[in-house]
Amino acid sequence: MAAFGQGGAPGSAPAEDNDKILHFLNSAISWHRQPALEQKLATEPADLTYLEENQRLADQTIVEAFNYARSVADLEAREHAGNQAAQAQGGDAGQYQRLTESAEKLGKQIQDAQSEIEANRRKLAGAGPSRRRSIQAQIDELGSEVGLLNARKTAVETMAQFVASSGNGKRIGLRAQIEELARSVPVALGGNSANNQQPSTSAPSRPGAATLAARAEPTGIWGQATELLHLSGKVRAIDDQLSSTEDLRKSAASLRSPLVNELQYLVHQGDQLFAAADTSDAQALARQTQQIDALTSRFKQVTTALLPLSKVNVLLGIYESTLGNWRESVREERSDLLRQLLLRLGILAVLVGLVFAIGEIWRRASFTYVRDTRRRYQLLLLRRMAMWAAVAIIVVLTFASQLGSAVTFAGLITAGIAVALQNVITSIVGYFFLIGKYGLRVGDRVQIAGVSGEVVDIGLVRMHLMELGGPADPQPSGRIVAISNSVVFQAGPGIFKQIPGTNFIWHELKLGLASETDYHQARQRITEAIERGLGNYRDIIAAQSRLMERNLTTVTAGELRPKVRLHYTASGVEAVVRYPVEMGQAAEMDDHIMRELISALDREPRMKLISAELAAAKAGD
Repeated sequence: MAAFGQGGAPGSAPAEDNDKILHFLNSAISWHRQPALEQKLATEPADLTYLEENQRLADQTIVEAFNYARSVADLEAREHAGNQAAQAQGGDAGQYQRLTESAEKLGKQIQDAQSEIEANRRKLAGAGPSRRRSIQAQIDELGSEVGLLNARKTAVETMAQFVASSGNGKRIGLRAQIEELARSVPVALGGNSANNQQPSTSAPSRPGAATLAARAEPTGIWGQATELLHLSGKVRAIDDQLSSTEDLRKSAASLRSPLVNELQYLVHQGDQLFAAADTSDAQALARQTQQIDALTSRFKQVTTALLPLSKVNVLLGIYESTLGNWRESVREERSDLLRQLLLRLGILAVLVGLVFAIGEIWRRASFTYVRDTRRRYQLLLLRRMAMWAAVAIIVVLTFASQLGSAVTFAGLITAGIAVALQNVITSIVGYFFLIGKYGLRVGDRVQIAGVSGEVVDIGLVRMHLMELGGPADPQPSGRIVAISNSVVFQAGPGIFKQIPGTNFIWHELKLGLASETDYHQARQRITEAIERGLGNYRDIIAAQSRLMERNLTTVTAGELRPKVRLHYTASGVEAVVRYPVEMGQAAEMDDHIMRELISALDREPRMKLISAELAAAKAGD
């Protein structure tokens, strides 16, 4: 600072030096608010150690910064007052002189009163009970006087500083500006180098800091990624605080450098005086004594300002060290979390790759060992669903931070989906019933909900039938019928289809004969005619019977043989004939049987045929 001179005699502080001091204080005040910002970074109990240490260092630093500024302001006031007294013409100098004398007089009165108080306190320690009350009253009265004298002295000194600093009429005194800034930092109001007060080492209370509990470690990829971003942001915030601390430290160093130069100059001047040759001249000794006293006074003034600034430099260094330790701790935590995240991502990739590898083995095995196209399609569909279900479960388990919350959320979502898509879900479940062992396949002839047709497609939600004329009519109607797979769960007749591997159906023929027809002879002729009519198709019927027995191993399938039943009615004798026919040749077989029956009835003795009715046999008949 030019205020103290650099290698020369001290001079007055120009306005730009005061601006530097005020700028330094403003920077220190802004920097002092860092612990409040750091509180947002303290998310772990271990962070509180760094936070409390930084708060203590910040309080000490801001107090020493204001102590330095006040010391400089006092030095400026004294120097400016001396210059004013030497240069001022008229009432301002006289007014300042009177105020200075009044302040000194009040200071002497305060010292006398404090000395008297100390003397009375010593008397109080050895006084008897009768005098203790009187001495205590004197001490209390003197204490009140000291308080009044201090108030008067403060007012006089403030007025003197105002008179000294307002000589140019253009700016407010430095001390007044410093105190104005101190009001924005409560901890700086009590700091004063004159009384050598020490800042409080206890960190201010922070709501919730004492009750900060250790957070649960994130277990899922999502939680770890979020925590990693939070730690990266914390490192950047600490780096910003280190940068601002370094800027404040450089500012303090720039203010400290002139003081160090001034101190070195004073030490050099003192060494020269001490090295001067001794003399017995009284006037020379008096001048030497006066110079040494001036150097001593100046040395005390400079050290008074330099000591707080040196403390600021040391405290900022400790603060930077604490922030550096905090940053390294956060970096280590971030590195550990990054390793865990990469490990989880690697495990996720391995598991998903394993699922797809198993799926590929499944696919190749299906094409290699499963010859049935329908069964292969079912296995491949099941493979696809199993693969994606496994991938979904793996992803959910690895990404979920809190599995309980994820399960609850998934349960609510599933319940909503189940209510909104219950028919679709029922159809999807019905699909797996339809493709079972006794389920449907493309090409099967079925009867569903009164619709007879041939299956042309079975989808995950619905199936499509090519409508036929009826159970015994293989002719298409020209329409495609779409039926939901949920039909398997509906009440009703259900689904009718052929036994797997078979392709036959029972036909029923009703013959009305005259009342004079011989019962036993008619039964014999009809039975023989049916046997002759089915003679050419006996191998087809036998093959159908063997297929039925092979596919129905757990139940008795029964024989595929024609059955003849006769009974009397009001109009005569009615014969009911039931016989199996192969659906592809049903019309041809019916024609052969009908011709054999007519030929048998025309033999002698002839049997009169009154009516004939052919229909497909109904279930339960």
